[in-house]
Amino acid sequence: MFVVTIISGGPPDEQSSERNEDKVTEPIVVAKGLTKVYGEGDTAIAALNSVSFTINAGEFVVLLGPSGSGKTTLLNQIGALEPSTSGSLTVNGMEIAGMSDKERTEYRRSTVGFVFQFYNLIPTLTARENVALIAEITGDDPEARSDIVLNSVGLSDMRGHFPGEMSGGQQQRVAIARGIVKNPPLLLCDEPTGALDLETGRTILDLLQSTAEGENRTVFLVTHNSTIADMADRVIRLRDGRIVGDDVNGNPTPASELRW
Repeated sequence: MFVVTIISGGPPDEQSSERNEDKVTEPIVVAKGLTKVYGEGDTAIAALNSVSFTINAGEFVVLLGPSGSGKTTLLNQIGALEPSTSGSLTVNGMEIAGMSDKERTEYRRSTVGFVFQFYNLIPTLTARENVALIAEITGDDPEARSDIVLNSVGLSDMRGHFPGEMSGGQQQRVAIARGIVKNPPLLLCDEPTGALDLETGRTILDLLQSTAEGENRTVFLVTHNSTIADMADRVIRLRDGRIVGDDVNGNPTPASELRW
């Protein structure tokens, strides 16, 4: 398992079950009656239909559901990428619905990190420059901080390479480094292994699992792959814009043991 030194205060977990025991049960995400409707009248589609849940700080949460169930829409709500139609959503003590555009930008800068399926790296920038681009707007010593996180994801020897010179798994590790360089309390991951083979996917999940350890970092991972749910502390199931299951996993499986 990778050790993400910028996040963890010490070595990686002893056992997954021990990780659960150390969680602080302080809510970081609270949704109440959250609804998102696209369109109007007869053509209106409720992507989210009165969704309510609470996520505690430090949890590794998998949001599981088929295509079209509303997973990405919910992720976008938590990331303040689009407004809700009704209901309330509080993240890290901040109510998202009432935020101005400036406040949403600051919220995304300080509170959430994003990891997407297709990496979204800038092809003309090196790995280090892609990470430093985020580091520059979120604190001092961007190059030093970029080097720290690239080392933590196992890419210290690739920092001068461009995305086109890296494998898919290496690009996704750069994307994770970019997401955690600002040290956000919440990391949002949208199908981060969807474009990867099994072995590379397990490596990425192992890395993400390690980011949830140590200092109550919350990882919220969207997927349609039910096997990935086995590694989560918590599994929320979504179908047709509604929550149809919300279960705690008392003994998460290490990512390296997953098979699909």
